[in-house]
This record gives sequence, C-alpha cells and structure tokens, in this order.
Amino acid sequence: MRATRLEVRAMLLVALLSAGVATAQGQAAPGPDTSADGKIVTAADLKPRTKAELIGDAWDLLQGAVTDPKHVDLRIQGLAALGTMGANPRAGKMISAAFEDKDVDVRTAAVLAAGQSRNRALTTGLHKLLDDKEPQVAFAAANTLWRMGDKAGEDILVAVVDGDSKASAGLMHGGMHQASREMHNPAGMAKLGAMEGASLLLGPFGFGVTAYEYVKKNGGDSARVRAVEDVGQGRSPQAKKVLMEALRDKDPGVWAAAALAVRGYREPNVAAELAKLFADSKRPVQLSAAASYLVCVGAVVLPAPVPLMP
Repeated sequence: MRATRLEVRAMLLVALLSAGVATAQGQAAPGPDTSADGKIVTAADLKPRTKAELIGDAWDLLQGAVTDPKHVDLRIQGLAALGTMGANPRAGKMISAAFEDKDVDVRTAAVLAAGQSRNRALTTGLHKLLDDKEPQVAFAAANTLWRMGDKAGEDILVAVVDGDSKASAGLMHGGMHQASREMHNPAGMAKLGAMEGASLLLGPFGFGVTAYEYVKKNGGDSARVRAVEDVGQGRSPQAKKVLMEALRDKDPGVWAAAALAVRGYREPNVAAELAKLFADSKRPVQLSAAASYLVCVGAVVLPAPVPLMP
C-alpha cells in the first residue's frame, strides 16, 4: 500500500529530528533511509519545513480526518479538533460539511463541534438539523442552539422534558419539529441513549467531543486529562513547564489535552513541539496538535483567554 503524502512527511520529520539529536550528541547521523513507497530519503528531503509548509500540513491533517470515507471515529476526532478553533471560516466550512454526513454520530459530533466553536455562521445549518430524521441529531442541534441564545428548537427540548406526556405539546406556538413529536413516545426517547452512550457531551474542553473519549476507550487516565485542562487555564511559567512536559507523556490522552492547552503561549518553541506531534502514531494527538499549531502560530485567531488566576 502506498503511503499518503502526509505519512511520508511524518516519517521524514521523525528522521530529521533523529538526525538532529544524533548530531547534537556528537554521534554520526544515520545513513539514508527509505520512505514507505521505497524511495531513498536524501539530505534534501530532510531540510526543516517552513512555517507555511507546517501550516499546510496541519490543515491537511484536519481535512483528511473529517473527510475520511471509511473511519467514523476519525471523522469524529477531526470534528473534535475543529471545534476548538473558534469561528475560523475554514474550520467552520469543514464542520458545516459534516452536517450532511451519512453517519448519525458524525452529524451529532458536527453539531457539538459547532456549539463548541461558538461560530454563529453555522446557525443556519443547525436550524436545518432540527428536522433531522434522527432524534439524537435534532436534540443536539436544539441544545446547541439554545446555548447560543437561539430558541428555534425549544419545542424539542420541551418534548424531552415531557417524555411520554403530551401535556405541553399544545403550549408550543407555531409548527413543531418532527423530532419533538417523536420525543413523546418511549421509542423516540430511547434513541437519545445513543448520544449519552457515546459520551459525546463529555470532555475536558467544554461542550463537545474531545480527547476525553479517546482516553476512556483506551484505558487512559481521565483524571490527569482533566487536570491538564485546569492547569491550562493559567498562563504562569510554572503552568507552561508542566504542560510542555505533558506533551511527552506516555498517556496519549494527556498528550492530546496538553496540545490544546499550550497553544495560548504562541511562542516558537511551543510551536516546534506541537509540529513534532504531527508525526505521532495516535490520531487524536495528531489532530489536537494540528489545531493547536494553527492557533499557536497565528494562522487561526481566537479571542484571548481570561486566566482564572493572576
């Protein structure tokens, strides 16, 4: 199987980093290597990548994840990363495209990513999803819009409160969405269990899908992931040191969480560490690092965070 362009780049990056370490330690750099398609990796291939090239790599990683035709989990992980990028137009376009995904969990993840991003340009698409054939998606859209100050899906939320009661159906003004009708029967309510079962509403970075789900599935330390988020709220030198060390942690969930937490420092050494994670074998780590790198180098602009402590 031929390696993708990004996979070859990742192997080249690892080789470059290995060569640099060997040279710094006074050892001879390793000899020529080969890429996955059998081509010799030359010294010219190992030249450091520019900031512009790394920005392109980061976007390629995210785009490749959310459009992967075979892996639902990868599309969800990509949306989780996009949801952390605020109202960026390019990220918003990828999230919006996922509103039409054939998989119900991916559509739900897209809705939650839209809410996490607080991108009001996505509200039109969220309105359409209030009529999604799956109550899970419609409920997520109603909940997300409500959190954004939009009451378009109020009838769906009221129906969920009522459960199998029809008492409040007549209290709603105007037309009711199909999902609100389905919520008035046990079968419709049962479908919402899928969303809770997938833990799509959980995560250490707020309302949305995040590395926390990956941690749960792979036996990682979720308490440490949540602690990383808390430490990341500060901007002290001590916090930065802890977070930079967490980028090398053996727990991939901690890596992914730290990648999102350090991006606010926007310093060259932080960007360099994030770029190294593009070559990581864990996709959530790659994608968290890609999204964070774009923020760290200013390619994606977010509002300045408000520290919890001075």
